[in-house]
Amino acid sequence: MGNHHHHHNIETKNIKAAFFINLCFAIIEIIGGIFTNSLAILSDALHDFGDSLGLGLAWYFQKIAQKEKDDNYTYGYIRYSLLGAIINSIILIIGSFFILKSAIPRLVNPEPMNTQGMFLLAILGIAVNSLAMWRLKQGHSHNEKVVALHFLEDILGWIAVLIGSVVIYFTNWYIIDPILSFIIACIIMFNVYRNIKSSIKIILQAVPENINIKDIQSTLLEIEYITSIHDIHIWSLDGNSNIMTAHIVTNLPINQQNNATIKAMVHEKLQPFAIEHITIEIENKDDFCSLDIEN
Repeated sequence: MGNHHHHHNIETKNIKAAFFINLCFAIIEIIGGIFTNSLAILSDALHDFGDSLGLGLAWYFQKIAQKEKDDNYTYGYIRYSLLGAIINSIILIIGSFFILKSAIPRLVNPEPMNTQGMFLLAILGIAVNSLAMWRLKQGHSHNEKVVALHFLEDILGWIAVLIGSVVIYFTNWYIIDPILSFIIACIIMFNVYRNIKSSIKIILQAVPENINIKDIQSTLLEIEYITSIHDIHIWSLDGNSNIMTAHIVTNLPINQQNNATIKAMVHEKLQPFAIEHITIEIENKDDFCSLDIEN
């Protein structure tokens, strides 16, 4: 448990660092965007301010997620980090719509911009966002992965701005700037859609994508004392910590020693599946089961 808490401390520090890096650079971007008259840069500045707000929320929720379990939250507060990830994703979607709204008029009436300034800002943007990515590269939480995604998107966006500035410098094709804004916004929305879909599946307690219930059932049935398994449930708290409950029918007499033996064998068999919390109810074939009433 101490190691788990240590991971959360690292995650909180990483998100805190990402927040300040992103906020400072967003201010630089606004100044640079106005100076260069680049919609791509101004759009990314708005995007980064949205990111900063989201990162602030992520930092706040990650700190709450470190609190120990209590009578109100028996699994602890770990899912607050997931809430931060969802709010962060929503902010990104809103920012992307704004980028699209601003880019469309420029597609019709392109405006000239300072390509040399764009080039220098793109170099700085790649460097700053790469630094933030480096801080988050070993993140474990779903929240951290969403934050890391922001910086990966920004790096790709700045690479596009870098290439675009060179092309515009030699061709005066100013329409490239709003086209880049449009493409960046679409990429962001696509990736956010995948992330928010994953977060919602966790909240709705879907079976984690890396776990197959049938594989678990067949693995447990390899234990000679187990004859059948039912009422099996597997879900994730935050995309990392997985939980399982199940009813196991055994051909052994129900007593403390046999139950302890079966539980030990179940835990050993399920180690490769990375399930942190396993709760099982052991029954004989003709024992009363609450499921009989439900059915």
